[in-house]
Amino acid sequence: MKIPPFILASASPRRAELLRFIGCDFVVAPSHTEEVHNEQLTGAEVAHVNAYRKARSVAKQHPDMLVLGADTVVYMGQRLFGKPADLREAAAMLMELQGKTHYVVSAICLLQLRAHRQQMLADLTAVTFRSLTRDQVRDYLSQINPLDKAGAYAIQDRGERIVERLEGSLTNVVGLPLEAVEQALVNWGR
Repeated sequence: MKIPPFILASASPRRAELLRFIGCDFVVAPSHTEEVHNEQLTGAEVAHVNAYRKARSVAKQHPDMLVLGADTVVYMGQRLFGKPADLREAAAMLMELQGKTHYVVSAICLLQLRAHRQQMLADLTAVTFRSLTRDQVRDYLSQINPLDKAGAYAIQDRGERIVERLEGSLTNVVGLPLEAVEQALVNWGR
C-alpha cells in the first residue's frame, strides 16, 4: 500500500494516533484558522467548510505538499454541539444528548495547491446515548477532559458508560474516519 507523505493540519493527538496506527508518514502543522460554527448551516456543511479552511491555510504555507484538514461536528437536528467552554456547559450538553440519538460527521479535505488537486470526503455515524442521570454525567465528566471534544465526550475514553449504540465508523466519532481516509490517501498516491 503506497500512501504519500503529507501534512496533518490538526493538533489533535487522537487524529495523529489514528494515522500512525495505519502507518502513515506525516508531519503535524496545526492550522490556526478559526472554526466556523454557524447554526444556519447543517452539521455536514460546517464540517466541510472547516476542513477546507484548515487544509487551505496550511497548504498556502506548503503549496507542494499534500495537506489533510479535518473537522468533526456533533449535531442533533439543527443543534450543533461544539467544544464546551466549561464543565457546566459540558454537563448541559450531555444531559441534552442523554437517551437520544445524535450524529457525528467528520469531513476531510485533501489539498495540494501547486498541483491543483483537492478531494473532500465525509463520514456520518449515528450515536445513541444511554439514559443518564445528572450523577452519572457528573461521574463521567470527572473521569475525562471534555473541554477539547465536540459534544463534550470521548467515545474512546470510557464511552461505554454513556453510549448505548453506534451505527457507523467508531474512528469517525474519535475524529477521523480511518477507513475512508486510508482509501483516499491510497488513491491519491496512485
